[in-house]
Amino acid sequence: MRHYTKLIAIGVMAAIMASCSSVRKTEKTPEIGGLTGKAYVEKVISLAPEWQVMSSKVAFRLNMGGKNVKANASLKLKRGQLIRFSVAPLLGIEVARMDITPNGFLVIDRLNKRYVQLSFEELNKKWHLDFGFEALQALLLNEMFYPGKLDRSEIDAGLFMIGAQSGQSVWLQAKTSRRLTYRFRTSVVDGALQESSIGAVGSAYEMNWNYAGFGTLNGKSFPREMNVAIKGFSTPVNVDMDFSRLSVNENWDVVSEVSSRYTRVDFEDLLKMILK
Repeated sequence: MRHYTKLIAIGVMAAIMASCSSVRKTEKTPEIGGLTGKAYVEKVISLAPEWQVMSSKVAFRLNMGGKNVKANASLKLKRGQLIRFSVAPLLGIEVARMDITPNGFLVIDRLNKRYVQLSFEELNKKWHLDFGFEALQALLLNEMFYPGKLDRSEIDAGLFMIGAQSGQSVWLQAKTSRRLTYRFRTSVVDGALQESSIGAVGSAYEMNWNYAGFGTLNGKSFPREMNVAIKGFSTPVNVDMDFSRLSVNENWDVVSEVSSRYTRVDFEDLLKMILK
């Protein structure tokens, strides 16, 4: 159980990260892949999937300070409403669940009858961040995003700048002066999003979320493999995720109820118990 919950905790910890780069305005950028800067950014945005729901089996491999942990979970995502990870290794009986909504996190430890509830407001205030649901949703959907904008219709090329180009890749960066930087490495050839990088300004913390193993899902290109590397801590963290049994046509209840018999604990207390 510690292993399963450790993976959940790492998901929350991933909000602390950093990187930076020089940028130029899209309107003044030379052509990229035969397109002007603005047209290229619009192409990248248009490639994002339009699915309202997604479900998958996910095989996790966590490497933390040389220690390797493996776990299998189910993922259910409903755009703008819910990201749910569920661990049910014993005859399909759920032992742990994490629900992420636009309001925050709910982590349920069914084996030990305890839970953690933490809002994004509390998270950002506690760790001096500016992080929200839209970022986690986009990372799992292989989408470029802008902080604070949950509706895809609000995302346009004017929110991003062109950064350094290296070989067949070019970096795009969100025009934001917030505590975190948001950069996206894209393919010059087809505009595919290859990597998302989130960083905390003025620190060594950064998270690099890489995508690989692209295949077709409901007419859209989608990665079956994701790697998350978190740097800046005394112990680097690396998480591999392999997706299988992907579906974009299911539906489910977005409400999770916590039994009155469960004890609420602070996230810091749960983290100490997991990582000790």
